[in-house]
Order: sequence, then structure tokens, then C-alpha cells
Amino acid sequence: MGADGNLTDLVNLFDRQAIFKALAILVAAWIANYAAQRTLTAIARKASGSRRFYILASVSLIRLIIIVAAVVLIIPIMMEPSFENLVAFLGAAGVALGFAFKDYISSLIAGIVTLFEMPFRPGDWIEIGGHYGEVRRIGMRTAEIATPDDDLVVIPHSKIWNTLIVNSNGGTRNLMCVADFYLKPGHDGRRVKEILYDTALTSVFLQHQKPMTVTAAEKPFGTHYRLKAYPNDPRDQFKFTTDLTLRAKQALADDGFELSSIDFAIGEDR
Repeated sequence: MGADGNLTDLVNLFDRQAIFKALAILVAAWIANYAAQRTLTAIARKASGSRRFYILASVSLIRLIIIVAAVVLIIPIMMEPSFENLVAFLGAAGVALGFAFKDYISSLIAGIVTLFEMPFRPGDWIEIGGHYGEVRRIGMRTAEIATPDDDLVVIPHSKIWNTLIVNSNGGTRNLMCVADFYLKPGHDGRRVKEILYDTALTSVFLQHQKPMTVTAAEKPFGTHYRLKAYPNDPRDQFKFTTDLTLRAKQALADDGFELSSIDFAIGEDR
């Protein structure tokens, strides 16, 4: 049997009744999808609390059920129920699904690699793809991080193939924080270093077991100081940096030091 004969056996292209039934099922599925979305959305607007989110989440599930049901009904209409046609259909469907889910499969494989290599763990603070936050959950396909702005970012594991991952604490409670200070030239650098050290030592967030460092670099606008220290808990990093910045700034001003213009400082660092 030729290729034309196989194609005719596989799909009843010339069976007008079959085509009409398939189109009727498609129209009915579209109407059901539209009605379900409109109805459930209207119900969700009147609901409150967690029920509203459950109703909205069910919209996609119901639409998927309707689509699958339509496909299941259409296939027997358009295809001769023979073993050869079933094999041909499953082969074509397998190829289509392979292309459709290649990114999903890539993420699953990357998830397995992540479990073995452990580039990050729950509780780590990482930056990936421009997003920085605490790892809350590691699934088989995705990882979830909570940003400082309390946004939940879902990152596919496939990102590890071609994206740099910055891990700030590497599975420990040791996360370095840096506070920057820009001072005008012509001052006593040793005194500035003492003030910055004292500021860090008197912070309620300081982890005393880890070293503190003060670095200085001359810039055209003045001197750039960096105070580096570790908080007791990585989750306190923003409170710690804020505490260091505000108290050191006040201590420097009380001692007569003049801060450099932040516009020039930022422009120079860029």
C-alpha cells in the first residue's frame, strides 16, 4: 500500500461527517472553556480569603480537563481503530511531546544534578539570573527563592546549565555584609578605621567569631572605605548593614569627618 493509502487509512480526511463531529466537539470545548473561565472568575471575585485563590487555581485545571476530553473524543472519530494507526499516532504524539517538553525534561535532569552537586541548599542566599534571595524550596524541576522584597521567584533548574550562581553563605551561617562609606580627602584614615571597627563591634547583630575587615581605596572624589563583617544569622544581613551604615555615619559626623558627595562616589564606581 502506498503512502497515500496509509494517509487515507490514518485520517478520514474525506469523511465529512467525521469532520463535522470533530468541529462540533471543538466548538463545544471552546464554549465550555469560555463559560468555565467566566463563571469561576465571577465566583472568585465574590469569595474571600484562601477560597478565592483555590477557585482561581481551579480555572486552569478545569480548562485542561476540557481540552483533554475533547482530544480523547476527536481521536476515535478521525482515526481508524487499527493497531497500525495506533502505533503511527503514538509515534507522532511522542515526537510532538518530546519537542513540547524538552525544556521540562532538561529541568528535571538539572534537578537531579542539583541534588548531587548541591550548588545551593535550602537556607542559602543565592543570586541567579539577576534575582537574589533565600532558597526556600528545591523541587525536582524548580527552586524557589524569597527575595528581600518578599517576592517568591521560581527558577527552573535548567538555568544551572548556562547561568552563574552566586552563593553568599554556602550552607553555613557565615554571610559577609559590606557597608560602604565615602569621605572627602584630607582626614585621618587611622581614626576612620577605629570608628568603623568600633561600630561593628558594638552591633547587636555581629557574629564575633568571624573576622572584621576595613579596606580603603583612594578615588578622585576622596576615600572609599568598606566595612566587612558577618551577622549572627544570614537573615539579619539587611538589618546588620543598615545598623552599620547609620551608626558609623553618625559617629564619623560627630568626629568631624565630612562625607563625600554620593553622586560623585557612585559615578566613579560605575
